[in-house]
Amino acid sequence: MKKKVYIISHSHWDREWYMAYEQHHMRLVELMDDLLELFETDPDFNSFHLDGQTIILDDYLQVRPEKQAAIQKAIDAGKLRIGPFYILQDDFLISSESNVRNMLIGMEESRKWGTPVMLGYFPDTFGNMGQTPQMMKQVGLEAAAFGRGVKPIGFDNQVLEAENYSSQYSEMWWKGADQSEIFGLLFANWYSNGNEIPAEKEAAIRFWDQKLADAEQYASTDHLLMMNGVDHQPVQKDISKAIRLANDLYPDYEFIHSNFTDYLKAVQEDVPQELGAVEGELTSQETDGWYTLANTASARVYLKQWNTKVQRQLENVTEPLAAMAYEVTGNYPHDQLDYAWKTLMQNHPHDSICGCSVDSVHREMIPRFEKANEVGKYLTQEALEQLATAIDTSTFSKESYPFVVFNTGGMPKTGSAEITLELERKRFAEGSPEELYQELAEQPKKHYHVETADKKQIPALISEEVVSFGYDLPKDRFRVPYMKKSVTIELPIHDMPAFSWETFTLVEGASEEKQESMIAQAGRSLENQQVHLTIEENGTLTLLDKTTGQTFEELLLFEDVGDIGNEYIFKQPEGEKAILSKNQQSTVEIIKDTSEIAQVKVTVTIDIPVSADDRLEKEQQMVREFRFRQAQRSKETKPLEITTLITLHAQSKKIDFTTVIDNQMKDHRLRVLFPTKLQVEQHEADSIFEVVTRPNQVSANWENPTNPQHQHAFVQLGDEQRGLTIGNFGLNEYEIVDGKTIAVTLLRCVGEMGDWGYFPTPEAQCLGVHQFDYSLEVHAGEDKFATYKHAYAAQIPFSTKQLPNQVGKLSSKKQYLSIKGETFAITTLKRSKLNDKLVTRGFNMSSHLESLQLTKNDSKGKLLNLLEEECQETIDSMLRPYEIRTIGFEEE
Repeated sequence: MKKKVYIISHSHWDREWYMAYEQHHMRLVELMDDLLELFETDPDFNSFHLDGQTIILDDYLQVRPEKQAAIQKAIDAGKLRIGPFYILQDDFLISSESNVRNMLIGMEESRKWGTPVMLGYFPDTFGNMGQTPQMMKQVGLEAAAFGRGVKPIGFDNQVLEAENYSSQYSEMWWKGADQSEIFGLLFANWYSNGNEIPAEKEAAIRFWDQKLADAEQYASTDHLLMMNGVDHQPVQKDISKAIRLANDLYPDYEFIHSNFTDYLKAVQEDVPQELGAVEGELTSQETDGWYTLANTASARVYLKQWNTKVQRQLENVTEPLAAMAYEVTGNYPHDQLDYAWKTLMQNHPHDSICGCSVDSVHREMIPRFEKANEVGKYLTQEALEQLATAIDTSTFSKESYPFVVFNTGGMPKTGSAEITLELERKRFAEGSPEELYQELAEQPKKHYHVETADKKQIPALISEEVVSFGYDLPKDRFRVPYMKKSVTIELPIHDMPAFSWETFTLVEGASEEKQESMIAQAGRSLENQQVHLTIEENGTLTLLDKTTGQTFEELLLFEDVGDIGNEYIFKQPEGEKAILSKNQQSTVEIIKDTSEIAQVKVTVTIDIPVSADDRLEKEQQMVREFRFRQAQRSKETKPLEITTLITLHAQSKKIDFTTVIDNQMKDHRLRVLFPTKLQVEQHEADSIFEVVTRPNQVSANWENPTNPQHQHAFVQLGDEQRGLTIGNFGLNEYEIVDGKTIAVTLLRCVGEMGDWGYFPTPEAQCLGVHQFDYSLEVHAGEDKFATYKHAYAAQIPFSTKQLPNQVGKLSSKKQYLSIKGETFAITTLKRSKLNDKLVTRGFNMSSHLESLQLTKNDSKGKLLNLLEEECQETIDSMLRPYEIRTIGFEEE
């Protein structure tokens, strides 16, 4: 029986990378023009795989709108194979919900055109998330193709027991964290192994002798895959001729122009019984560790911070509020949210969000972030306005100023809510702006306090009255400018339930609350009932956990080293010693000192080199691989001032940090270290629908002296008795150093893109002012899950809105959705586009069964898949380990 060679034409389309977006865009137009012509002129051309992303269609039609009918014809005829995703994302650097929306929107867009290719397509993601199998199965995909993460070791080799991330074939079974299993296809010879097939005899023989041997080395069946294309590759127009020649030259093989649908069906029917399996996340664990590309998590950190900000805005603020407001209006902004999500996801391809492109690419990303964020903010204000018309404030005095605080996150939240309350306004129609300003400013100053609905005073921080300009934009008439008198309130909130709101009011009269201090020793001691924090002379922290009696020392230690690598990969100069902040003296300034909030500012200054020495630029120009560079750091140094706000709340063990620097140095990496002194074998980190357990030690194959890892909201290092959880906002890279220290990368500054040539990227040096937000919380044993929820909650701000004095149909205090589940982490609350059904989704953070009860108005809802379609199964009261669960609630 002949071996069969399946040749699939494609072009891996990075929308932007080593050229600006529009440079790639114009080449895309040329590719699509060529394809449409080829479909008409070559009847033997089977099809073209459009790289698994539907955004390519939008990009093309933006320039060639008149080609829509031709595109539709090609899709209907099976010539153009589309979907199932909207873009090809970096799955580790975008949120769980962003990964879902990529599939939701991608499937919707695909189905508008025709039938999507039912293949999870990850040809060039920089590692693959561990929950991929479960996620694929929940959208009806039974197979995934990927290019990285697994080490192929050859047809006749046995997979050793220790090599959990190796496969003897290019085909394998892939098990997820929850034991879901899909068919995995590794591009063992890359997704270009059939690129530019010769149509001339001698060249074809040389080509096929090598390519067939390469493919057969890893193939588990007689079905061989040849990917005819590579990054931005023009379509091979003489492919049919080349295939006919191959059939003539190699009679023992059958060469066909094919597609993934046919190939997958054939290969899965013939896979051997002994086909091996890989499990969990695939991040090249069995390689030498240099080309995992995990350091893209710290390239251009400002992009990651922006991305986190917009994701939290859309996922955790805008959508929950709009979902709640639906009950007032009966409307939900599906189209506006789709527009915001599509705009945000244009920044999610791996060469974009990873920060590994040229400067012009990343400059263009910022307006996309800003646009998506502004849409989210607008829709948030719309939802707050709608809810504000319906919340009852009739129990408050008519002379007071009521306002509402929302926790739109899926877990209880402790922190501070901030709101500016308008006390009085004078419209420009009443006089000149200057006169109105003066009139308000000259009024006698008053004192105020905050009360709950039952008259209990809350120890809030209330600013002095200020006068400022404001305006309204009514829906039915022209804008209304005015001067207003207002105060700003910082309100301490403790353990506000998930998806809830509570109404407070500002009342005239001084507060009766007695202020007690949590600060001593001129700011070097912060203490509440649960923890005692000492700021040492060198700026590091000593933390006593009063509940366990455990002490942690030398926390908040800053480390700076050189980086002569690139946007993809960190490389420290040979023999260099780290510069540590503990060798310096610190200063402390008290910022806030109340019975609810203790906040101090710690400043420490370190002298660091201004850049690498002159050798680095020469080595970059020579395109010398980073591993073999001899550059060192410059002998010239400058001071780097590091200021950190440390905040402790009265009823919380979590300590919050905001670090600010003005970076004027190049070619270096700044990290903050949290030593634990714990000797443990593994740790946990927040990943995609998973709290993933990772080993602290690398494999025997690992040569890279560092082991960078991805995170989202937190990383945790601990044992059965105690541990430390470090939360963060948009700081996606960490490393466990020596098995006992958590190191979080704050900033990594380099001057070139890297990869296949020399592409200078001066803006990747990240010069200027940067702010980094992160946190620390100690825990005992299984209390770690509470610290995880605290880290999630910290990323989501309270939402606030001033209310009128009114009788409303919504109660002044309410939990919108009841949640009972200790290890269930909620990722969304939204409305389904299919039927406006209320949808919530989350996952089991733990490896054990966990009881879960989600109810809304006594309804337990119905089980949905990730496409928010109703499932046949009923809702189980127990969550499986690492289960992703989506529930839909019908409206009453």
